[in-house]
Amino acid sequence: MRKYTKSLKSYLIVGVIFTLLFVAGCSSGKETSQSEKQGEKGNSDSERMQLEVFVPTFTTEPPKPTSPVIEALQDYTDTDIKMIWVPNSNLDDKFNITLSSGDLPHIMYVPSKSPSFVSAVRDGAFWELGPYLKDYPNLSQANEIILNNSSVNGDIYGVYRSRDLGRNGVIIRKDWLENLGLEEPKTIDDFYNMLKAFKEEDPDGNGKDDTYGMVVSKYEGPWDVMQTWFGVPNKWGENAKGELEPAFLHENYLQALDFFKKLYDEGLVNEDFAVMDPAQWSDPVVSGKAGVQVNVVDEGHRIQEKIIDADPENKDPITVIGAVEGETGLHNLPTSGYSGMLAVSKTKVKTEDELKKVLEFLDKLNDEEAQILAENGIEGKHYEIVDGEMENLTKDNPGLLSELDGLNQMLMYLPEAKSLTPKTTPLRELEEEVKLANEEIVVPNPAEAFISEVYSKKGTQLDNIIQDARIKYIVGQIDESGLDEAVELWKKSGGNDYLEEINNLYKETNK
Repeated sequence: MRKYTKSLKSYLIVGVIFTLLFVAGCSSGKETSQSEKQGEKGNSDSERMQLEVFVPTFTTEPPKPTSPVIEALQDYTDTDIKMIWVPNSNLDDKFNITLSSGDLPHIMYVPSKSPSFVSAVRDGAFWELGPYLKDYPNLSQANEIILNNSSVNGDIYGVYRSRDLGRNGVIIRKDWLENLGLEEPKTIDDFYNMLKAFKEEDPDGNGKDDTYGMVVSKYEGPWDVMQTWFGVPNKWGENAKGELEPAFLHENYLQALDFFKKLYDEGLVNEDFAVMDPAQWSDPVVSGKAGVQVNVVDEGHRIQEKIIDADPENKDPITVIGAVEGETGLHNLPTSGYSGMLAVSKTKVKTEDELKKVLEFLDKLNDEEAQILAENGIEGKHYEIVDGEMENLTKDNPGLLSELDGLNQMLMYLPEAKSLTPKTTPLRELEEEVKLANEEIVVPNPAEAFISEVYSKKGTQLDNIIQDARIKYIVGQIDESGLDEAVELWKKSGGNDYLEEINNLYKETNK
């Protein structure tokens, strides 16, 4: 009896186990069936292309992978995006470390055409994109001048992040013009007379001799901009022989420097410009000490807002213009037209088919919907449209801001920016008009695309020789013979080799 009972128990246990296994098998089969049904409805997330995107961040709290904005961008582009955030303060070091590692992300932000990037290009680390851009509705509309500026000897190794070519201009205290009954300057002589009046004719009406014409900092951009007014080339220009020569060898260069020296000698520009911190550059215009700044024109509305904050009664204190005309016509210095590029590595993107998928992703990022997501976030959560104007909901909400802050670093804005902008003002509208008009008068740099081996080794030294000589001439520390000595030093320090190399590249490109 005891033996029979033991056998019965064994059979019962085996039966229970069999039943459990059967149920588990049915359950497993049921789940597989549901998964297959989901697959029939469309692509699952696991089938999306995985993309690592290396970009800078200017915040300590960049968006996390769970950000609803990243998720919305993934849905729109049908990709899985892994953001690799790099603090901008450490960008160059991290960029070079990543390059040297050989393990590159799919898409990599390139801050400049540095020697390390050019070396990586020559080693075959990145795809040449030029032949493919024409196949994509947004990328195909890239500006040819900017493409050339961002190229490596004419070859395209990254999709540039667009910035306004015609951004440089002149910011003027409009209230001072009106107080003195002056018109906006049209010519270089008008510009000089305006600066002189701003110093000598009490433009703020306080009865004190406490104003001057134009503020400049140790940032040398304003001198480069104003040189073009005199017909001086943008870094390099073609001479009568059809060869390229640097701007400081141009026949009108000395004329421009004599004008700058005149402004300095007459106290129309701040005496401390050579040591002034660029971070304080706009302060004298805001505080009513200086009346003019040659800068990017969109600094105009930022200055105006600060003036109005301090004096709400002064409702329209600033205006902007593009350039003033000299003997050779109307010219302006362009920006390079871009701020870094997005390069595609061959480490992660191994085939042409994969490259085309990455380019499709980059192209979609230029669509209006994607731009708005990356720049503004999700409507109703990060912004609202009220009476046709965008109202930002993240301004006083760090948590909300951290869901999108910095995602615009992977935007290229091709062929134009389509994201939402704050409520406009007459000055902001004027700034945009000036930027657009400037594109007709900007002076391209014919050597912008060329990668010079000499310059990569000696560029800083060569630039410093000429920049120091220009400052010393303006403040009267050297005369024309001192300028000539600086040019000879430039030539002996590698300038002649640089000159020869650039012209060889120019001839090769123009074949």
